[in-house]
Amino acid sequence: MRVSERGQVTIPKRLRDRFGMRHNVEVEIVPADGGLLIRKRSAADHPVDRVYAILGRGEHADRPTRGTDEYLEEIRGR
Repeated sequence: MRVSERGQVTIPKRLRDRFGMRHNVEVEIVPADGGLLIRKRSAADHPVDRVYAILGRGEHADRPTRGTDEYLEEIRGR
């Protein structure tokens, strides 16, 4: 394999099929001993999933869970 001028690498079809890397699957590249590791991003790694259900936690955990609109109003100082 070669890295293109734009930094692109083509993963061979047999490896894409073997590891379930279909069209539009998100991957991440992680430094590893001796090189780079390319792996599918799991659903838990998605940025939205990392902050999902954060409302109603933390310092105000005793409060009932707030909706997004209420939270935005609070942080905007309205």
